[in-house]
Amino acid sequence: MKEKKIRIGVLSTANIAVRSIIPAILDLPDQFEMVGIASRSLQKSEEISKLFNTRAFSDYDAILKPELLDAIYIPLPNSMHYEWVKKALEVNVHVLVEKSLGCNLQEVQELNELAESKGLVLLENFQFRFHSQLEFIKELVESGRIGALRCLRSSFGFPPFADKDNIRYQAELGGGALLDAAAYPTKIAQLFLGEDLDVAASNLNYEAESSVDIWGGAYLKQKNGKQFAEIAFGFDHFYQCNIELWGSEGKIYTNRIFTAPPGYKPEVIIETKQGKEKIVLEPDHHFKKMLLYFSHSMQPAEIKSFEYKSNINQARLLEQIKTKAK
Repeated sequence: MKEKKIRIGVLSTANIAVRSIIPAILDLPDQFEMVGIASRSLQKSEEISKLFNTRAFSDYDAILKPELLDAIYIPLPNSMHYEWVKKALEVNVHVLVEKSLGCNLQEVQELNELAESKGLVLLENFQFRFHSQLEFIKELVESGRIGALRCLRSSFGFPPFADKDNIRYQAELGGGALLDAAAYPTKIAQLFLGEDLDVAASNLNYEAESSVDIWGGAYLKQKNGKQFAEIAFGFDHFYQCNIELWGSEGKIYTNRIFTAPPGYKPEVIIETKQGKEKIVLEPDHHFKKMLLYFSHSMQPAEIKSFEYKSNINQARLLEQIKTKAK
């Protein structure tokens, strides 16, 4: 029997929605039915909806109707996540939300509890989790190719934005590097070292003009182990998007771990005493694979539980980075 399509809508006309998520949804017609796009500007929602031949909604509440939707994608500014994720969950709609899920641990805990009480999916969009290059690197590490893993290093940063009205510079909208660029290396540290991590030290540097943190770093270590992670992040930088895994007998690194676009062939470098080897992988589409995971997670309770726990650990570590930097 053919599975029922998931009716999905989009709350916002954010760039990531237009550039990546909506095209990926439309590329999965057997799994999803695109209901429409909501914006507080009817002109904007109509403009974007015409591009994708879907319905325009003039405000967010108008699309959040359980008779219309099974799921919603929310790429709003961080400060608006709590309000609109909560509203979606309250009307029994599954939620895919851009990182960071909340502005603090308390918000994430409350949203998690609501989702769990209703048996709903609450998935924070870290699409890189689903790229085949990540699985390939994990298999290399687990196979012992670089011996015993000692530490992970990861950086994600990019040059300043010319437009100072960008939401990343707006403190009242949840801007700043911590809830943006830092989320990526913080998440990948957990994927390799486990969720049993604490922040031992951190550093946040603030821009005087905007009062938001624009760059920083952190040292994360296992509570009951010896492995650790060194992460760096920001948007006042030469572009970096890398991971390095250093082991007792070698290291593995790659330079496009978080943002490999469709069609891009990732290059994974392995260095050991035998020399250096470059492995070129096939392209992958992590946005489509993330959406498939989202659709499949609506039934098994164990997947929902895993994501609830992941949401809490991610928020806990980001909050520790902020606290330790004071």
